[in-house]
Amino acid sequence: MMLKYSRWLPILGLLALATSVTASRAVAAIDVVATTEDLASIVKEVGGDKVKVEAIARGYQDPHFVEPKPSFILKLHGASLLVLVGRELEIGWLPPLTQQSRNSKIQPGADGYLDASQNVRILEIPTGQITRAMGDVHPQGNPHYWLDPENGRKIAQAVQAKLAALSPSDAAYFAQRYADFDRRLGEAQKKWTATMATYKGLKVVTYHRSWANFADRFGLDVIGYVEPKPGIPPTPSHTLDVIQEMKRQNVKLILVEPYFDLKTPQSIGRATGAEVLVLPPSVGGVKEVTDYIGLFDYDVNTLVAAIKRAGAK
Repeated sequence: MMLKYSRWLPILGLLALATSVTASRAVAAIDVVATTEDLASIVKEVGGDKVKVEAIARGYQDPHFVEPKPSFILKLHGASLLVLVGRELEIGWLPPLTQQSRNSKIQPGADGYLDASQNVRILEIPTGQITRAMGDVHPQGNPHYWLDPENGRKIAQAVQAKLAALSPSDAAYFAQRYADFDRRLGEAQKKWTATMATYKGLKVVTYHRSWANFADRFGLDVIGYVEPKPGIPPTPSHTLDVIQEMKRQNVKLILVEPYFDLKTPQSIGRATGAEVLVLPPSVGGVKEVTDYIGLFDYDVNTLVAAIKRAGAK
């Protein structure tokens, strides 16, 4: 996605003003821009009151497709740190925004650029030649890796290291904040694992491939997708195939992200007797989910309630 520079000419003066204001005031906190609310939540956990963090993509939006806005350029212009999901999740919209921000600190390879995917466990890395006929396949693997709390812990570790490098005098503070987050995440993870253990091997269908890491961590078996290929809208023939496979394997749950049309999932549900469960894969996906640990609390509890309602096995 390329943005025409002429479209953004009116904000050049604002960028100059922002630069002047930033230079004239004492910096009380590290200005961080995260591409998603999940990353922003983790940055808040580690950075505390030493950071000011804003997210670009909202949790109820498809993070693959974000409409670039002038306000995003302004946010990026003033940032000391950019934290992104990576694995080409933001490839369609982030590069032109960072380029037009005129902020050298957050360009790829700079000290203020953090790709959160570098040390996490990535699933579904494709092999062989990749073509457009395969749909929106990510050559570097499934980018929805934050839906494994173990990866959330590794993201927090990377954030801690980066914040400490940007503000060495606050390194001990960031270390303490990380340790507290790690403890709370570990305690919560034990609870989630115990709750989901009863349902290990449960077969589900999902709309998109958002849930690979969640399913792998908690023992779900994703047997199919509403999309025939990643990013490709459902077709009648594929929908029929999904219905037949769900009947054959007695699948009673369809998980759908909040930003997808429910028409096809609901038709599949009616044909199979399965429940269509709208489940947020991100912080902010529903108003009740305001932080990273809360995301798993909500998803695990909502999923278990649906399993019980549907009588899934």
